[in-house]
Amino acid sequence: MHLDRITVDPHRMGGLPCIRNLRVTVATLLGQLAAGRTHEDLLSDYPYLETDDITAALEFAAARVSERELAVHSA
Repeated sequence: MHLDRITVDPHRMGGLPCIRNLRVTVATLLGQLAAGRTHEDLLSDYPYLETDDITAALEFAAARVSERELAVHSA
């Protein structure tokens, strides 16, 4: 897992999950991938990113969509 590459700082990018404290959000990468951009496109557009950063964004998204909140009922 590459989740250590995902950082959340309330003072950076409004607290959105970012890549390695950079001003690139996970959502930005996911949106571009969803729009058909390739890993190579992203690495060219953002030369300071690494392949593991893209993998981390995908792993983070997969982990987040599998989370769910359960209501706690007291007896």
